[in-house]
Amino acid sequence: MKFTRIAALLAFSASALTIAGCKDTLDKIDLSAASEELVFQNETIAFLNLSYIYDQNLPTWFGQTGVGLGSQNPSGLSEEAASDNDYLRGVVTQNTVTDFGTALAANNNYGKIRTINMFIRGLERSPIPTQPRNLLKGEALFFRAYRYFDLVRIYGGVPLVLTPQQAVGPEARDAAYLPRNTTTECFNQIVADLDSAIAYLPGKWTASGSWGRITSGAAAAFKARALLYAASPQFNPSDDATKWQRAFAASQQARTLLSANGFGLHASFDQLWFQEANNPEAVLVTGYNTTANGTQNAKNNQYDNATRPSYTGTGGGSNRPTWDLAKAFPMLDGKKPGESTKYAYSTQLFYKNRDPRFGKTIAYNGANWPLNGNANYKLWTYLRGTTSVEPSGATPTSFYLRKAINPTVAANTVNIVGTDWIEIRYAEVLLNLAEAACGVGNLTEAYTQLRAIRARAGIEAGTGDYGLQAGMSRAQMFDAILYERQIELAFEGKRFWDLRRWKKFETTLNGKRREGLIITLKTTGVPTDFATTRDNLDIDQVYTNYFTITTRVLDGTTAATYPDGIKWKPEYYFFALPQQSIDNNPQLIQNNTWGGAFDPLQ
Repeated sequence: MKFTRIAALLAFSASALTIAGCKDTLDKIDLSAASEELVFQNETIAFLNLSYIYDQNLPTWFGQTGVGLGSQNPSGLSEEAASDNDYLRGVVTQNTVTDFGTALAANNNYGKIRTINMFIRGLERSPIPTQPRNLLKGEALFFRAYRYFDLVRIYGGVPLVLTPQQAVGPEARDAAYLPRNTTTECFNQIVADLDSAIAYLPGKWTASGSWGRITSGAAAAFKARALLYAASPQFNPSDDATKWQRAFAASQQARTLLSANGFGLHASFDQLWFQEANNPEAVLVTGYNTTANGTQNAKNNQYDNATRPSYTGTGGGSNRPTWDLAKAFPMLDGKKPGESTKYAYSTQLFYKNRDPRFGKTIAYNGANWPLNGNANYKLWTYLRGTTSVEPSGATPTSFYLRKAINPTVAANTVNIVGTDWIEIRYAEVLLNLAEAACGVGNLTEAYTQLRAIRARAGIEAGTGDYGLQAGMSRAQMFDAILYERQIELAFEGKRFWDLRRWKKFETTLNGKRREGLIITLKTTGVPTDFATTRDNLDIDQVYTNYFTITTRVLDGTTAATYPDGIKWKPEYYFFALPQQSIDNNPQLIQNNTWGGAFDPLQ
C-alpha cells in the first residue's frame, strides 16, 4: 500500500483542518467536527491530516498543480504537442492567469497554504513528542515551499503568509491585506522551509506503506530546482554568480543525500515508470492505484488510457508528439540529425539509427509497440488515400506518446492503470547539477552528468563523450543541457518551464507553426496483400518503396488562429496579477511589465 493512497479518513481530515480551533460565541462544542486538540493529540490522527495535505498538493500527470496555469497541460505550451491556447497565440490578458487572489477557496493556492499553516500551528501546540512532530512538520514545510514556488515562478514575489490568518471581523480583514514580498524574500523563504524539511526528514522511509512520503533527498532536490530557477535568466538577467553558486551547492547536496540513500539512475529509461517501491529514480512521486479496497480509495492515473490509441483502450489519443519533437532527437551516436558523420538522416527514414530514447518515447508508423499484452503488436498510422488505416480516432501527427504506457495491461482495464507520476526523477537531479555546474564555470562536472544520462539512454560512447561536442564554451554547454532536458524529460512537464525560465520562447518558437507528418501509402507498386503482410515486411523497405511523406501544419493558418505563427510575448515571463486579486487586496501592486510598479526581479 502506498502512503499517497491512504484515503479512508480524508474526509474527516479535511473537516478537521478546516474548522480546527474555531468555536462559536457561546464556546459550545461542535459535535459534527473535530477540534484542534483532538486532531493533534497523537501522531496517528495528525498523520491522517497530513495525508489530506499530500492529497491536496502532490502534482498530477505532467506536473500539473491544479489551479489556473497549473491546470493546463504544459506539453501544449511548447513544441511537444499542438494545442490552441492564449499563451502561444499571444492574447493573454491581465485576467488570464488566475492562480491566486481571486476567491476564498480551500482548493486554490492560498487556501492550500492556509491548510498547511493550520497543520503546522496545530503541531506546534500539540503534545506529540518532538521526533514524530518534526517528521510531520518537515513534510508540511515541504508542501508550503512547493506551493510558494508554484506562485513565484508564475508571478514573481507574492505575499508570504506563514501563519493562519483570522477569518472574521474588520480587523482580521484589514490584517489580511498583505503587500507582496520581493521575489528574493520568497525564494529565501522557500529555501528556509526546505532546509528545515531536509533537517527533519529521513533519507529513506522504510516502514510498510510509506512509499511516496517526502524524504530529505526529495526536499533537497526540490530546493535545487527552486534555486536553479532563481539563477536562470528569467530571474537572473544579470547572470549574478552568487545565484549560480547557491544552485550548484544545492544540487550537490541533493545528489549526495540521494545517492547515500540508494537513489540513482534506473537501469532502464523506459521501464523506470513501472517499478514502485525501491525505484532508485523516483525522487518525488504521486502515487496512483488500480482499484479500491478496505484501506484506500481508487486513484487511477487516467494518463495511460487518455494517451494510448483510442482503439487499444476505452478512451485515448491524447498527448500526441509533434514532428517538431520527433526531429529533435539525436542519432544513435548522440549527434543531432544532419550533424552525424556516422549515421545519415533523412525524412523518409526518420526513425532509423536514432537515440534509443526516440523509440521509447514516440510510437511511430510501423513501430513494434507491445500493448495489451501483445508483445508483437505493430502500430500503423498511414493513410490509404485520404483515410487513415487506424480503426478509429487517428492521430493527426502520425505519432503517439509511448512513454510510461504500460504494455502489459489488458484493453478492458486501461482505464484503471495505477502507474505513478514521478515529478522529480534522479535524471533531473543530475541535469540540474549539470546546469548549475555550468553556471559556476565547472564544465567538467557538467560533462560528467551529461555522459551519465546519455550512457543510460544507450547512446554510443564513441570516444567517450557520447556524441557531446568536445571543448564546449559555457554558452554552448548551457544549450547542450537544455537540449538534453528536451529529450530526456520529453512530455514530463518540464519543457515549457525551461523555455520560460531561459526566456527562449522568442528564439525557439515565435513565428513557427507546429507540424505533424502525413504518411501516405502509394497507389502503385504496392503489393495487393500489403495490409495483411505488412507486419512481417522489412520496415526500411516499406518506407522506401511504399510510403510518401509530407508534413502537416497543426497550428491553424487563419486569422483566428496563429495568423503570424506562435506569438509569445515578453511580458509573459511574469504574468499579471488578476484584477480581482487587486480588488480583493488594495495592498497588491501590479508587475511593472503589466503597467504597475512591482519589480519581480527584486
